[in-house]
Amino acid sequence: MIPIVLAITALVAWFNARFLKLPSTIGVMAAALILSAAALVLDRLGVDAPHALGAELLGEFDFSDVLMQGMLSVLLFAGALQVDLRELAAYRWPITLLAVGGTVAAALLVGFALYAVLPLIGPAVPLEYCLVFGALIAPTDPISVTGLLRKVGAPHNLETVISGESLFNDGVGIVVFVVMAELAASHHVPGAGDVALLLLREAGGGILFGVVLGSLAYVLLAAIDSYQEEVLITVAAVLGGYALAHRLGVSGPLAMVAAGILVGNLGRKHAMSSRTEEHVDQFWELLDAIFNAILFVLIGFEAMVLPLSGTLLAGGLAAVVVTLAARLITAGLPVAWFQHRGSLPKGAWQVFTWGGLRGGISVALALSLPPSPYRDILVTVTYVVVVFSVIVQGLTTGPLVRRLVPCSG
Repeated sequence: MIPIVLAITALVAWFNARFLKLPSTIGVMAAALILSAAALVLDRLGVDAPHALGAELLGEFDFSDVLMQGMLSVLLFAGALQVDLRELAAYRWPITLLAVGGTVAAALLVGFALYAVLPLIGPAVPLEYCLVFGALIAPTDPISVTGLLRKVGAPHNLETVISGESLFNDGVGIVVFVVMAELAASHHVPGAGDVALLLLREAGGGILFGVVLGSLAYVLLAAIDSYQEEVLITVAAVLGGYALAHRLGVSGPLAMVAAGILVGNLGRKHAMSSRTEEHVDQFWELLDAIFNAILFVLIGFEAMVLPLSGTLLAGGLAAVVVTLAARLITAGLPVAWFQHRGSLPKGAWQVFTWGGLRGGISVALALSLPPSPYRDILVTVTYVVVVFSVIVQGLTTGPLVRRLVPCSG
């Protein structure tokens, strides 16, 4: 099935580049949604072959497993590889506050708010499952927004804080999700000591393991000067390191972020020649682009197999409002405070609020939930939020940035 997915992704990416001309991640999802809608219409008209093929493809392609056990390691390492550690350290307090405190607070706010709102619409969901939804929807995806900020010439410190927050809140969000999913499955509230131990093992262990992994990669890179082998070393560190982190019971996403930052800074400065650096950057940029295209095509095609209904769509739209409100409280207001102190440029809080896009990680976490009476509800609501986020927020963030933020481009 992988060759078929790659072929479809290539055609969808071509269609976007040739006709839609939208930013890559937004365009490939939009094109995939168009194809999904066409397949559903044809199915209603009696032509069921396209829909059956799509459903069979998605049925054999474990989206959650592919993303969480393979693609995510590549995407996080590729993003972290481009982060300047000195710039990250200069904004460590805003990034830490947003990535840790903001993610946890957003998960709780969304969970409790959705628990209050959903019964008014129809699909009532127990509190523990609403908190699971809050945890899986809390991480944000920086891909489209950071690319857009570079294109319009937005202040570099705004891009640094947005990308830094998004890189770390993926790992934090997954840890919170694990805690909430355990609560929902066991139907009891874990003790504070158990939660603290889990957080220490997952988050602290993941960062520590990532530093060790990055240091080992650095030693190997510094010992030779041959770009083919050095690129291979980074690939082995990412794929092998992510698998080992999973075996050790620590956070693989946080490990990849830590390893990527270390290799991208210490390795780039002391262990790579200019030729090796160029090849490493080009390789990971290309891999990042390909994996993101595949990811958003798969999200678009998920529409063919979701149990969509008017009630669930209404619940999804309610979740959009709740998620945006939580983003305003947990990210917009803290950023407004940093903006007032002069740490961030004018308009930063609006960009953080509206530009906090949700992506494939949220969909993958929802699909990883075990069977329950509420799983289909959560998957569909998550899908609606992600599609709205990527298409609507993704297409309107550019004009918002140009209007509110002082840009050089």
